[in-house]
Amino acid sequence: MKRSYMLIGLVVVFVCYAGWAFADSLTPYVDIKGAREARGSVQVKGLLLKDIPPVQQGGDFVFWLSDEAGEKIEVRYHGTEPDQFRSAYHIVAVGSCRDGVFEADRLLLKCPSKYEKLKGG
Repeated sequence: MKRSYMLIGLVVVFVCYAGWAFADSLTPYVDIKGAREARGSVQVKGLLLKDIPPVQQGGDFVFWLSDEAGEKIEVRYHGTEPDQFRSAYHIVAVGSCRDGVFEADRLLLKCPSKYEKLKGG
């Protein structure tokens, strides 16, 4: 009888730990205003601002994004300019905001595909 309680206890602890670890790994999508207010890692989707050209500054690739609300933010990606960056339709930056600058660890690019061209989109 004691063994079954011990086994149930271990299963409960494992399930709680797995749930906590999974919830901690989720990275929510937010707008730029939400990114400025967020405390942890978030995903921000936006369009590349064409007015301010992207530049490589040391080990960081720096560019500006705007969202649907018209908010703008400087993004500092820790890496070099990704392939297809300038032809991307939407850019998703994953990271967190520090001192008004979005520090991105990852970039996800949505580029127009050959299938969209065939549809006329």
